[in-house]
Amino acid sequence: MNNTSRRLERIIKGFANHRRLEIFELLKKKPELSVEEIADELRMNYQNASDHIRKLAIAGLVIKRYEGTTVRHKLTLRAEAVFSFCRSLT
Repeated sequence: MNNTSRRLERIIKGFANHRRLEIFELLKKKPELSVEEIADELRMNYQNASDHIRKLAIAGLVIKRYEGTTVRHKLTLRAEAVFSFCRSLT
């Protein structure tokens, strides 16, 4: 598998989960949320939310901004393109 294929696989795995797609939708509506806020909004536990966000970040779909002891999350330009593509499939 070449480098491009591996990169594409990482991106696809980043959003290939219904919970991560829910996080996508939430961050599109409300950027700059913390893990705790995301977990509360989606009624999931903190650890699961954190794990999903970590996978989104590894795929380059979410960026983190540090604000004191809080980490804020928002979608990247790549995520916007992926989200738009996913919506076109439904």
